[in-house]
Amino acid sequence: MAKSFDKEPFPSLRLVRANRESPDINGKFVLYWMTAARRTTWNFALERAVALAQEFHKPLFIVETLNSEQRWCSDRHHAFVLSGMADNKKFCEARDLRYYPFVESQRGETMELIEALAAHSCALVADDFPVKPFTQDATHVAQRIGVSMERVDSNGLLPMRATDRPFPTAYSFRRFLQKTLPDHLLNLPKAKPLARIKLPRLRGLPAEIRRNWPPTPSKLLSADTSALSRLPIDHNVVPARLVGGPSAAGKLLKQFLRRKLAAYPESRNHPDADGTSGLSPYLHLGHISAHEIFVELAKMQKWSPTDLSEKATGKREGWWGMSQASETFLDQLVTWRELGFNMCFNAKDYDKFDSLSDWAKKTLAEHESDRREYIYSSEELEQGRTHDRIWNAAQTQLVREGMLHNYMRMLWGKKILQWSAGPAEALETMIELNNKYALDGQDPNSYSGIFWILGRYDRPWGPERPIFGKIRYMSSDNTARKLKLHQYLDSFAPE
Repeated sequence: MAKSFDKEPFPSLRLVRANRESPDINGKFVLYWMTAARRTTWNFALERAVALAQEFHKPLFIVETLNSEQRWCSDRHHAFVLSGMADNKKFCEARDLRYYPFVESQRGETMELIEALAAHSCALVADDFPVKPFTQDATHVAQRIGVSMERVDSNGLLPMRATDRPFPTAYSFRRFLQKTLPDHLLNLPKAKPLARIKLPRLRGLPAEIRRNWPPTPSKLLSADTSALSRLPIDHNVVPARLVGGPSAAGKLLKQFLRRKLAAYPESRNHPDADGTSGLSPYLHLGHISAHEIFVELAKMQKWSPTDLSEKATGKREGWWGMSQASETFLDQLVTWRELGFNMCFNAKDYDKFDSLSDWAKKTLAEHESDRREYIYSSEELEQGRTHDRIWNAAQTQLVREGMLHNYMRMLWGKKILQWSAGPAEALETMIELNNKYALDGQDPNSYSGIFWILGRYDRPWGPERPIFGKIRYMSSDNTARKLKLHQYLDSFAPE
């Protein structure tokens, strides 16, 4: 298999010039601004930064930043990211690489730091991530610096720029993937882009950098409660027990492949079975790469690209040439996850109600004035105070653990639609609760799940129902009949 995955030239579809400036060969270093691919392995952006440093014969300088005054910043999200920053610092220090972790304490500090560092650099390489806070920050910096800036896509197996349109269904996107992905599967990022590289050592930084934007101290990197308390973030959303970072992600992947994958098709929908991978938060924060997951799975399956089917049927199974369990998992990791990136990259209104299909908006509008047996306020929903024990359990899991079981997330959203005064209000509630509490909030994949509730990627369903119209309906009673829920309910909604 290793021979089949020989490294190709750097893929041009992964890289975009963010401004019209030229590199400065007199700069002191090549700057890599780490924000989305928060890892030192399987990272196209880091690989590109290393290549530029080698070309210019300059040191490499890695700065990983964490904003503090954006909406939904909290102790929970910061603690998870900080665990990864601690991992990256340890990795780089062991290899005598210059790594600079920075957590801002006031709005705008991150932008100021990057602009100041760019003024001393040959070029700036940044992660490319299609969610608005990231694209807005990157655009802001690109317009204000005087050296070349590149954004590099390390998000999925398919480059986001492989298509210039959003796909309306998973079937149509899957069929496109099956036609297009073989050309990209051989072009993997280097597993260890920092291994065996020879670069000049960066002796020191300009004094004003450390004075004006000091690196994050070890106490904060350890997510110390007192250190977190001094940041301008939401301290009511407390850290979850799940630990972030590339090290934790790697261990979780091994456990999933060894212990859970074989039963994945049967167990993933049952909360009591604990059959999901649990990798979503790590993928979202960039602590693990979809490429690494795919390669580890392929190795376990003794798979090679020659096993791919030549027919692009759009079917969920049969194309990869792997086991049923592996193909079911890959449909989640590749088709559904990257469908979300496709939407966020190509549709600037991806998070707006108007981005729904015409049929979905029409049927929801026709039933907006339907009588609702229950209408709950946003506060009642946030606190899990409804008449529905199963829904309360799902909301409690979200608030307590920062995660929602995959199947329960669907029911969670459907009931919010049913219990809200209107579909636009339901959408606002889902986005607020998900992004506030979920460790994988503000991710293209989580926006896919939220908008699927309202008909995105789906089709009209019958019979037409009150409130839902032709939107797919789900009920707690049916969920209780289909799923194994006893332990889940005892844990999150005990009677």
